[in-house]
Amino acid sequence: MTEPLHRTPLIAAGLLMGAGLGGFVDGIVLHQILQWHNMLSNQLPPNTLVAAKVNMYWDGVFHAAVWVLTAIGLRVLWVASRRPDVAWSGRTLVGGLLLGWGLFNVVEGLIDHTLLGLHHVYEYTDEKLPWDMAFLAFGALLLLAGWGLIRAGRRDVTPRTAYRD
Repeated sequence: MTEPLHRTPLIAAGLLMGAGLGGFVDGIVLHQILQWHNMLSNQLPPNTLVAAKVNMYWDGVFHAAVWVLTAIGLRVLWVASRRPDVAWSGRTLVGGLLLGWGLFNVVEGLIDHTLLGLHHVYEYTDEKLPWDMAFLAFGALLLLAGWGLIRAGRRDVTPRTAYRD
C-alpha cells in the first residue's frame, strides 16, 4: 500500500518564496529603479539628505525582511524535496509563488498604503489612489492565477522518489 502524496509543503515553500520575491520586485523596481516611493516616503518625504537616508535605512530593513522570507521558503522547499510523500509539481510550486506574491501585494497594499499611509505606489502625483488600487488589483490577479495553478497541480501525482537516480 502506498502512502498518500502531499502538496502542502510545495505550497508553503511557494508562499514564502513568492512573498519574499514579490517584496524584492517591489523594492528593486518601485523603490530603487523607478524611485516612485520609499518605505516612509508619505510620512517623511525624501527631499533632504537626512530624510532620504532615513528612507533608505527602512528600505534596507524591508529588503532584509523579504530576504529572510525567501531564505525560509528555500529551506522549506529543500526539506520538501527530501520527502518521498510530496507530489512534485511545477504547477503547484509556481502557483504557490504567485499566491505568495499576490498575498504580499494585497497585505502590503492594505497595511502600508491604506491603513498606515507609510507610502503610496506613486508618491509624485496628487492622484495616489488609482496607483494604489492598481497595485491591489495586480495582487488580486496574482492570487487568482496562483490559486488556478495550484488547483491544476492537483492532477500532478508524481512523488519525488520518481526523480531519484
